[in-house]
Amino acid sequence: MVDKEIVDVCNASAARMRRCIIDMAFRAGKTETHLGGSLSMTELLAGLYKGIICFRKEDPDWQERDRVILSKGHAAMALYAALAESGIIEEEELEFFKKDGSRLSAHPSLGLPGIEFASGSLGQGLSQGVGVCIALKKMNNRKSRVYVFLGDGECNEGSVWEAAASAAHYGLDNLIAVIDMNGLQYDGSTGTVLNMEPMEQKWQAFGWETVSIDGHNMNEVLEAYMQHHHVPLAILARTVKGKGISFAENSRKYHTASLSSEQYEQAIRELG
Repeated sequence: MVDKEIVDVCNASAARMRRCIIDMAFRAGKTETHLGGSLSMTELLAGLYKGIICFRKEDPDWQERDRVILSKGHAAMALYAALAESGIIEEEELEFFKKDGSRLSAHPSLGLPGIEFASGSLGQGLSQGVGVCIALKKMNNRKSRVYVFLGDGECNEGSVWEAAASAAHYGLDNLIAVIDMNGLQYDGSTGTVLNMEPMEQKWQAFGWETVSIDGHNMNEVLEAYMQHHHVPLAILARTVKGKGISFAENSRKYHTASLSSEQYEQAIRELG
């Protein structure tokens, strides 16, 4: 069991991040944002940044840092909120999300501290993570870990499974893939578009260790991150798209959407 104080810190961080995500989405005006997939992975990022990873906020390029790669780049709002929570970027910068000249674009771009790779084209992040892990091993920097966040719909991409096979082949025990399994993608439910179940057995068949969790239960999130493994680890996190906002939960409509003033006010009330 994880220390309760750490759990409380991470849950408080997740609550603040969820509010930041709603604020960013509303400030974007009529420009649609990827609200649902950002809200589904809030606890996953909060637990990682506040309870697990090794980094120096004053030195984002520190060689011994853990690396985070957001392969599902459309959930950038969640990552930006996590970077602000961690002090890697200033919270005030979140106000400029998607504005002209802002470093906070719809998908992560290089030039912002904490961003290892530009992302947005799905299916690329795990291959990048494999490359980084191989480089770290050759540098004998085995303490650094690489965390790659993917969507369950993204796992339709063949490049994901090519990377998964490579990771197991090279014995990359410094690689952790976190799959945000919210059950929905742009075209519909993941089971309808292209059913990838049983997902856990697929990762195991590729030579990975796996753990399945409730992606909104901070105890389970932190315990999964702390799990010892001798091969790559896949964390399969069952989540709710649009988590925390009643009208957005489990709704494909909020894969990309804008918020009216009335919806924003309701969301803020529900978040407390």
